Amino acid sequence: MQEMMPTWVGATAKQIARAVRRGDTSATQVVADHLEHVARADRDVAAFRAVRGGEAIVEAEKVDEQDDLANLPLAGVPVAIKENTAVAGLPTWNGSEAVRTPVAETDHEVVRRLRGAGAIILGATRMPELGLFATTDDGTAVTRNPWRPDRTPGGSSGGAAAAVASGMVPIAQGNDGLGSVRIPAACCGLVGLKPGRGVVPCQLPADDWFGLAEHGILATTVADAAVGFAVLAGRRPEKLVPPERLRVAVSLRSPVAGVRPDPPNRDAVAAGARLLAAAGHDTVSVDPVYSTSLGIRGIATWLACATRAVEEAGVDRSGLQRRSRRHVALGAWAQRRGLVREQDRVAWRERSIAFFADHSVDLLLTPALASVPPPAVAWSRRSWQANLLACIRYAPYAAPWNVAGLPALVVPVGLRPDGLPVGVQLVGPPGSELLLLGVAGQFELAAPWQRHAPGFPRVPTRTS
Repeated sequence: MQEMMPTWVGATAKQIARAVRRGDTSATQVVADHLEHVARADRDVAAFRAVRGGEAIVEAEKVDEQDDLANLPLAGVPVAIKENTAVAGLPTWNGSEAVRTPVAETDHEVVRRLRGAGAIILGATRMPELGLFATTDDGTAVTRNPWRPDRTPGGSSGGAAAAVASGMVPIAQGNDGLGSVRIPAACCGLVGLKPGRGVVPCQLPADDWFGLAEHGILATTVADAAVGFAVLAGRRPEKLVPPERLRVAVSLRSPVAGVRPDPPNRDAVAAGARLLAAAGHDTVSVDPVYSTSLGIRGIATWLACATRAVEEAGVDRSGLQRRSRRHVALGAWAQRRGLVREQDRVAWRERSIAFFADHSVDLLLTPALASVPPPAVAWSRRSWQANLLACIRYAPYAAPWNVAGLPALVVPVGLRPDGLPVGVQLVGPPGSELLLLGVAGQFELAAPWQRHAPGFPRVPTRTS
């Protein structure tokens, strides 16, 4: 009878990096373990657009040959990159063949920073066309939520979240223009951090989606999210310090009129408030003032992001999905009507920053989602209106904080009655990324969550 060999699949990024630095394992072994798991698991999940098998092994061997492993916070850690972020040697797909760009000659800056920290790029994860929607599929595959294959992992960083939740990588890079890191994190039971504006170099089309988009991290633990954030931001990782007594605003109010959180998401916020109180913080019921104009101007900007991106890339619109063609056309109309204005975004940012001072609060707690994630189906074949309504109805809470450029984080707090994970969103003023992570760490300590979806690796069988 063949003996089962231990594996590093399911280990945290910090466990892996520590073991590689100590010489308890090699980056090559870690990457080989994960590639073997990807070959099995991704047939059902469809998280990856491309897997860099041979290239990843070669890069792992180079890490093993380095003399300065002690200075690599992600030594030997397999990482996935969202397919709209340039990786040298790969095309940049941007969600479909129609908007695919040629093989990149150089890495995006965030990829360069990850490599510099010792990470191994395992491959490119799937996203919807142009990153426009909160579900992930295209003409070649439907990406599925590892917790329930009949449900979406969210979007647009849906492939990244599915890869982490199924243990194919311990952490993944994503980007977040209107919730595209936090929504998948909530769908898949992960920690998802969107840094504030300008903290991490973005360098995406349409002037970083008019300043709305930021690169972030998806992880199964707060510690891994903190290390990943530090690397993306070009900082030395810091030990998270539990924050002293905070005053936290709690709000269920939806930014979208007529859309309200369902009972599991309301219960999640109540659970989050109890965890805050147990950690010694004060909570107060205060609602941000979401104006009607914010919704109209926000949607107009979302539309125009696609229009600008297509124009800059010189894409033939006839090759786009039907929903994307409609989106681009509406974006052009919104621009002609003068609905996309920088002064509106600046005004909302100023109002959002003032919210914390006006109410003497340090953070804001909201639902992460309003309802259950939509079915995992071919949304790319459905109408633009159907996609719009599905996304707004289940995920309205993330977008305002992109418009404001404020840091925001999603953290798991339990399970829905249907077995899917549920999370809450924490929002802070500029520069509060470490504070958000510190509070999330208090949540994790008081109410640990299941790190991976059922049926996927939960704990490492080889530890440091």
